[in-house]
Amino acid sequence: MSKIETVRKAMMEALKAGDKPRKEALSLLLSALKAKFIDKRADLTEDEENAVIYKEMKEAQETIDTMPESRQDIIGECKNRISVYGEFAPKRMDESEIKAIIEKAIAEAGLTEPTAKDKGKLMRVLMPMISGKADGSLVNKLVGEYLK
Repeated sequence: MSKIETVRKAMMEALKAGDKPRKEALSLLLSALKAKFIDKRADLTEDEENAVIYKEMKEAQETIDTMPESRQDIIGECKNRISVYGEFAPKRMDESEIKAIIEKAIAEAGLTEPTAKDKGKLMRVLMPMISGKADGSLVNKLVGEYLK
């Protein structure tokens, strides 16, 4: 079952239960997924669905970060959206899992002692392995630790 169907089902359950904040959060997520589906004009892959969910979570977090403290209503709404979206997002890789994949990518790329010049070559091998499964800024930081 696609995420669109899963989110729609959860939204209907929230509507029946009278949980208006959850229903509104799911409605926003459903709209984002449908928009991506329409833009692509084909079914979304699991990675594309997850990318939409992570994008929505990131936007809600950015709203929290930029909102003044006096707007607790909006901050609370965004925190609720992040927690609801988290139910549909796959678990992100932790540092140890990412490091293991970086080491594997270094070996596949044929790099014995990678330098900053090799970063592009390493990232071309690494990114397909972790795309959508790990936070990009964390991956970039960890790759930097392996480069001399």
